[in-house]
Amino acid sequence: MSFARYLPLALAAGLLSLSLSACAPLVIGGAGATAAVMAVDRRTTGDFVEDEAIEWRVRSAIKDAAGERSSVSVTSFNALVLLTGTVPDEVTRAAVVSKTRLTRNVRKVVDQLRIGTPVSAATVANDSLITSNVRARLLERRAPKEYLVKVVTENSTTYLMGMMTRAEADAAVEVARTTKGVARVVTVFEYITDEEAQHMGVSKSDPSSSTP
Repeated sequence: MSFARYLPLALAAGLLSLSLSACAPLVIGGAGATAAVMAVDRRTTGDFVEDEAIEWRVRSAIKDAAGERSSVSVTSFNALVLLTGTVPDEVTRAAVVSKTRLTRNVRKVVDQLRIGTPVSAATVANDSLITSNVRARLLERRAPKEYLVKVVTENSTTYLMGMMTRAEADAAVEVARTTKGVARVVTVFEYITDEEAQHMGVSKSDPSSSTP
């Protein structure tokens, strides 16, 4: 994997109390959508594919450590791995995090696991709706562009990932925190400069990213 071009790296994890507003869902998926995202993603194609492989390797590595009473979701962006979901106790949590850190090509682990029982099917469905709503509102606003932000929701907490400028990150947080159903926002961003964003091919100065 190539990380040299992602120069100063700043990882932020922030928690926000939220107000709510209404929005509409958006469903995005399929091979065509994946190819389109890869074409504009700030990661290289190789890094994009490697993130998929990392997620698979981590899931395999933690399977035994997590056990049947856990429900762990694994999300990788630029080899930064976010762990969300539930585990039954601290011992299991530590084992899952340790296995993840030892997985090939993982650069950093952000542990957001909760101790408790897995959420209900209704909560999982609601989390999927919240994620779709956040994406839809990002698409409507167009700044930052929706495909630059990876959105994950667990038990009404929404996590935002991506390589973002400070202005893009602030805009994404504002969209997420005012989306109906979101109880909390956690940011897991790698901050880049405007110049780095332009070098990667997508910049906030792109006229198409401005709200009419």
